[in-house]
Amino acid sequence: MADPATNNLVRFINVSRKKDGLFANFKMTGEINGAKYKASLAVPIAAAEVDPGDSLEKIIEECARMAVREFKKCNFQFEGLSSI
Repeated sequence: MADPATNNLVRFINVSRKKDGLFANFKMTGEINGAKYKASLAVPIAAAEVDPGDSLEKIIEECARMAVREFKKCNFQFEGLSSI
């Protein structure tokens, strides 16, 4: 994972339709301070500030920016062995 080309990579997977609306799905992989992570994110297209008439590339790019911004704000907590 030390390869800079694959570190902190956000990869677009697909667009899915659910009851709640359309979602752009992404997978994120990377390494921060020696800890490796993998995450799957679903971003509602309605939440991204794009026009429905925009190109699909622009919509995906804005959703990816939104996913990265929200992922950086995450506060992870250790569940602990007592709750398993």
